[in-house]
Amino acid sequence: MRTRWPYLASPATSLAIRAGHPRPPFRRYATAAPTSPPVYDVVCVGGGPAGLTLLAALRSYPSTSNLKLALIESQDLKPAGSWQLPSHQYANRASSITPASEAFLSQIGVWPLVDSTRLQPYHHMRVWDGLDASSQISFSSPSPPIATMTENPNLQRALLQRLSELAPISIFDSTKVASIDDGPSPSPQDSLDLSSYPSITLSSGQKILARLLVGADGLNSPVRTFAGIPTRGWDYERHGVVATVKYSARDMFPGNSNRVTAYQRFLPSGPIALLAMPGDYATLVWSTTPGKAANLKSLAEEDFVAMVNAAFRLDNVDLEYMVGLENGQTEELNWRCSVTGVREDEARIPRLIESVQKGSIASFPLRYRQADSYVSSRIALVGDAAHTVHPLAGQGLNMGLADVRSLAKTIEYTVEHGGDIGDEMYLDRYNNEMWAQNNRMLGVTDKLHKLYGVGWGPIVGIRSMGLKMVDQLDPIKTWLMKQAGGIAT
Repeated sequence: MRTRWPYLASPATSLAIRAGHPRPPFRRYATAAPTSPPVYDVVCVGGGPAGLTLLAALRSYPSTSNLKLALIESQDLKPAGSWQLPSHQYANRASSITPASEAFLSQIGVWPLVDSTRLQPYHHMRVWDGLDASSQISFSSPSPPIATMTENPNLQRALLQRLSELAPISIFDSTKVASIDDGPSPSPQDSLDLSSYPSITLSSGQKILARLLVGADGLNSPVRTFAGIPTRGWDYERHGVVATVKYSARDMFPGNSNRVTAYQRFLPSGPIALLAMPGDYATLVWSTTPGKAANLKSLAEEDFVAMVNAAFRLDNVDLEYMVGLENGQTEELNWRCSVTGVREDEARIPRLIESVQKGSIASFPLRYRQADSYVSSRIALVGDAAHTVHPLAGQGLNMGLADVRSLAKTIEYTVEHGGDIGDEMYLDRYNNEMWAQNNRMLGVTDKLHKLYGVGWGPIVGIRSMGLKMVDQLDPIKTWLMKQAGGIAT
């Protein structure tokens, strides 16, 4: 049962992206009397990568290019459209784009617009157990890469640029959803029954109607609440600490290769990963307890850097001691490395971090969520509105892009077959494809998090033996890479 959904209002602005050529004639799929609220074929709430990609895909496919589209976004999109940073700075919001996601973005004309100087493919990855350094697995993929790192704002800017090249859509940015209700009851003079259409009241007071309302509006989705779709899941009692860091120069350690490698170490409190960005820069993602995350964020920059270096080099006992110190981690690391004789070898551990970008250290809570369904009548959910995954596999954005690809293809199929794009019978094609697929990925990441959070000796031994066995079986590793990269076998 649908629920009327109120939301905090704020001043609104509305703009339409205009293409540099006249819009061709097209069939109006959504119509209403001139005095009624405007009716759109698809209204997307949320202007992040998932929502923008859906709109770009619908405008790019010939069968759906003439649909009447609208976007509602609470933030001002102008800064996102003109986003840029100096070459020596990188946003701490970065994602690994799999080959399947890259192919989809290329198909709809977005990937060529991403600033390639700020992309970093990686062809190698090393993962190991924080309680047993000999338990490790390595992946290599000469072509295509395992994944390509990009800053989220870089992708968002490219998506907005692509939309500006296509036929216009209505964009209501700096605008929040005040409420969502069912459409007005029909009167005798109405030619179209809009009572089943979601009616969205904007923070400006304007109302719009949607044949299909898409929620790309995040974890606390107003669209999902209106549709009455419950979610299942839990909080991990972990926070992800992110930062942009800079490696030391490679010539500090002669003999190191120039290959770009992603590193991940599973510690009992959560995994820590370094994912390369262009040059000597990298994105840090460190999953740990809320208390340790707060301690890390409170450290002076040089001590924070020391903790990152320690997390890839020292035993867990040393880390537990160091993270509890108020300061002095730099001296502590130097002393402990000299005592333990840590060997700098880029094939095993990442190069030493020499600095952290000022203002880039942040954290966010980690959660597991899965909506009971991604669709209901005239409603579809994508991205974090549908599911939230642990970041240990780097699949969050890729899962959202896979949702969008599937939903766009479902809408395309419905239009080509003369159906109603808001009919749940057609939308079930999207739900049937993506719910089970995402549920598998959610389950895998959840079980890995729980498995590597155990410090009991027998469990450590069993998981170490299993990981070593998998590392020796190239066919299984190839299959795992294809699954993670979204490449069909």
